[in-house]
Order: sequence, then structure tokens, then C-alpha cells
Amino acid sequence: MDAAASLLERKIDKVGVALLHKGIVDRETISKAISTKEKEAGRRHRSLAEILVDEYSLDHHTVFSEVARIYAFKTMKIDEAMTERRVNLIRQMVESLTAEQRSVLFKARTLPLQFDARTPDKLILVSAIPIHREIPRIANFFRALKYEVYYAEQKQLNPHIDNLLQADNEFLESIKEMEGELEEGSLDSGIDEAELDQEINKSMLVNLFEGCLVEAVRQGVSDVHIFPTTRTVTEFHFRVDGKLSMWNKVEGTRPEAVLAVVKDRSMNIDRFERDAAQDGFIQRTIDNTVIRFRVSVLPIAGSEYQQKFESIVIRILDSRKVIKDIAKIGFQKKAYEWFQDSITKPQGMVILTGPTGSGKSTTLVAALYSVITPQVNVLTVEDPVEYVIDGARQIKISHKVNFEQAIRAILRHDPDIVMVGEMRDKTTADIAIKLANTGHLTFSTLHTNDAPSAVTRLFKMGIEPFLIAYAINLVVAQRLLRRLCNACKRPVKDLNMDQLHAVGFTDEEIEETTFYEPVGCSKCVKGFKGRAAIHEALYFSKAVRKAIFESGDDIDEDEIRQIAISEGMLTLRASARERVKEGVSCVSEVIAATMSD
Repeated sequence: MDAAASLLERKIDKVGVALLHKGIVDRETISKAISTKEKEAGRRHRSLAEILVDEYSLDHHTVFSEVARIYAFKTMKIDEAMTERRVNLIRQMVESLTAEQRSVLFKARTLPLQFDARTPDKLILVSAIPIHREIPRIANFFRALKYEVYYAEQKQLNPHIDNLLQADNEFLESIKEMEGELEEGSLDSGIDEAELDQEINKSMLVNLFEGCLVEAVRQGVSDVHIFPTTRTVTEFHFRVDGKLSMWNKVEGTRPEAVLAVVKDRSMNIDRFERDAAQDGFIQRTIDNTVIRFRVSVLPIAGSEYQQKFESIVIRILDSRKVIKDIAKIGFQKKAYEWFQDSITKPQGMVILTGPTGSGKSTTLVAALYSVITPQVNVLTVEDPVEYVIDGARQIKISHKVNFEQAIRAILRHDPDIVMVGEMRDKTTADIAIKLANTGHLTFSTLHTNDAPSAVTRLFKMGIEPFLIAYAINLVVAQRLLRRLCNACKRPVKDLNMDQLHAVGFTDEEIEETTFYEPVGCSKCVKGFKGRAAIHEALYFSKAVRKAIFESGDDIDEDEIRQIAISEGMLTLRASARERVKEGVSCVSEVIAATMSD
């Protein structure tokens, strides 16, 4: 053994030796890690194992399972250990801690489990870093005289740590100091930009906004609303599962300062423009994922005429939420069969209808992923482009190429499959119908209340009935119902029979169905978690095409609806009733999301 190797062996600890001998790490990496540890002496006090994971990308479980073996830590399988009762017990324990103490637990990747039944003063801890230097201090937080640490795999433990400790990101931690620092600014009707900059710097609004973006992504928020309510108060609201709730309120600072921060950190938005609507975007890397944010700014009326208030809505475009498998959209049996049949035809149009936020884009993207192959040219025209679709060429709209020009250009670009973001006028609809009638599979959206009314909408745009009848394969109206939380939902004891009958349930269905209601627990928001889609699928069968073709100057929606129902179409309300019968949602959601049949 040479002198350098001998020196390395003397400096290395048991874990390093084991990792080295097992070939998990090489001598060069160990040597660098030891050098890092020596430089950190007296500062961070990280173990060699932590440095190897943090700085040299070694697999966490590979390293720390070896740590657990060497130091004889017992191993715990989190999926088996974390019962609902255990989670509630841990929550009660950590709620007694200060924010700073919870932060220590979060950084040490450690949770308290319980006090040992046989030794009441002994605390059982579970950690993904069982040799973390803060663990003795953590035991002291709970006034434990003794403690024992179990090792758990980090990827299993992390969701429980995030849920139970609710650790703030670095931006939110920094704005705790804001209380007492936010002072009421000048309330003059004129805006002094230099004075506004001073207020922004003083009040840490940048940290607040960046923290808002991080927190919104981690909470699964679809939209962030930022708007002033008075001349010194600005509110931040999060939309989760379709419902808005307040996240934070900035008091004592002029709304212009808050909104200026958002505008400054958005691309394509002019901070000094306060009288016009603006659209821009933001891009951030959060939790190792690139997240895009679409920003909309609108001028609104303020409490005082002189003040120029604005409302900002930020749509979160998280590519991790993109559904690529159409089977996961949640179509019911008949609708799924019709959808599959319609998108596998070589030509024709598939239209998604529904209000903003009903999941139309999600369904369209899933449909495109179902038909994209290297053998076809897939083109999309969207304004704006929300998600990058692998295998599709997505046309960018700009001041040089507007929506109409892009649609026309598609005809000369040798397409096989086309997605038109929205048929917003006769010109767009004409070209989309032409594409569908000339050998192209075409996808698009409309804003209508149900599927049959899409036919009327196209007719009123000026599209001839015979073109509508033979260009379209399928129209799908879509809505989203909030899902009941499986962890806490409970059967309804006293059924409201009048309400159930009003929604459309028969006596036989009521007898056969277990109806559930929301409760609320640590895993959900007021009894709901996630959303489920409902669909009204109008398949263009021979009978439906004939009814449209023969309609002349008056489209009869009711006739089309009755034909479709006789052929197996579920209305939106009927589809929602099926979700209730499946135990997925509740009657109140059916009433909130659908109209009577």
C-alpha cells in the first residue's frame, strides 16, 4: 500500500471503508469527499455519507442502508408503519414544536414516532439520515431522556415529512421577518417609481412572490390569483381542485408595489403599463423540474378613482401532470369506445367543449399522444402553447403570425393530424372543417354548455349543416367533479330523497347505491382530493348525421340529444350520477357541476 492510500485509510470512517470495499464508490471520490469534510470542519459537520450523497450524487438508499447496517440501526418499512392513527399521533407531537424546531426535523429528514410503551421516557424516531448531528437535539425537543433511531428509505419517508412538517421553502422562511417591516407607504394618487422601488426592497416582496410560486406548485394549485382589495391590502388566492381559497394577505404595502414585483419577474409584461391587458410568462426550476407559468394582467376598478389597480392570474403549467394515456382520462365505457373509434379514423373532427378549467386541453393532449407516431405529421395551432408535446410541431403565434394566418399556413404544410386550439370565429371554423373533410384528423375545442349545442354553435358561425354532419366524428362535453377523499369519506346516514330524485336517481338506484359525503382530514382539502372527469359524448352515427343534414335552417338540439341518448350517450348529469354510484363523488358536486337533463 503506497503512502497516499495509507493516509486515506487512516482518514476514512467505517462507512467509507465499506462503500469502498463493495465498489459503491472509488478512491478518488472518497478522497474528494474527505477533503470536503475537512474544509467544513467547525461549520456544517456533515458526515462522510451525507457528503457523498449531497455532493457526489451517490444513491441515498445505497449509502444509508450501509450506514444502518454498520451502526446497527433497525430498518422500518414506512408504508406498513404509517397507519392513519400513527400519522395523527405524529401530527399532534410536531404541532407542539416551534417553526424553527420543525425546520430542524425537516432538514434532518426525521420524524418522531412515539414514546416506547415499555420505557415511557424513551422516544422512537425514524430518519432517512440516522446519523444526522441534530438527532440528539430533536430528541430534546420532546423532552425525551432516551431515544432510539430507526432507518427508513428516504423516498418512502419524504411524502410524510412534507405532509406532517409542512416545511416552508427558503423564500417563505425569509418572509417571516416581514411582520413589523411592512409599513404603510405613501398613498398619493400619483405613482413615484423610485419610491415604489424602495418599498419593494424594504418589504421583501420578491421573496414572497417566489415563495408563492414554489408553494403553489407543491400544493398542486392550478391558478394563483393576486389582486388588491383596498389601497393597502393585496390578497393571494390559490385555486385547488377548482375552488379558490386565500393563501396570503399583504397588508400595509401599496398594491402597486406587490403587482410591480410580479410584472418585473414576468417575460413580455411591461411594469409601467397599468391601463391595458397584458399576457406574459414565467419559467422556474422547482424541485428539479422546469415549471412554466402563464401570466395574465387586467386593469380593474379600485376603491379610489385615482388609483390604478390591476388583477393578476397565473396559470401553472406543470408538465408532470400531463396525461399521455387516454385510458387515464376517466371516460366511461361507451364514451371511451366512441372516443377511441373517432381518433383512429383517418379523417374527421373531434371537438371538446366546456368552460375554462374543465380539462379540455388535458384530454386533447392525451388524444394526440395516442395518435402520434413517426409516420405522421402532427401540427398544432394554440394561443398560447401550454404544454410541449413530443412528436408534434407546435406553431408559435406572434405579431408576425397571428392565429388566422397560422391556420391557413397549416393547409400548405402537409399535415396528417391537426389540433386547432379553439374555433373562435367563422374563419377558423371554416378551415378546421375543411381540414377534417379533406383527409385530416382534426382536433379542436368550443365553449358550449353541452355536446349537442356545439352543432348549433357551428351552424350560427355560418358553417353549412351538411359540412357539420359529415366532417365531425365526435363532440365531447367535459366537466370536472371534485373527488371524495378515500381516507375520510363516510356514508350518508340521512338521505335527502327529494334531492336525490331531483338529481335523477331512481328509487332502485337509491336502494342499490351507497352515497358518501365529505369529512376532511390531513390528506385532503375539506373532504376532497383531486378531480374526476365526466363526459357527454355525442357520436356522429348515421342517425345523428341524418338529423343534422335534414335540419335545414333550424338545428333541433333536442332531437339530436334524444337520438344520441337512445344510442347510449350519457348526459353530463347522468355521467355525474355514475361517479356518485361508483363512490367517487357526492350529490352536492353533481348539483354544482351539471344542469338538469
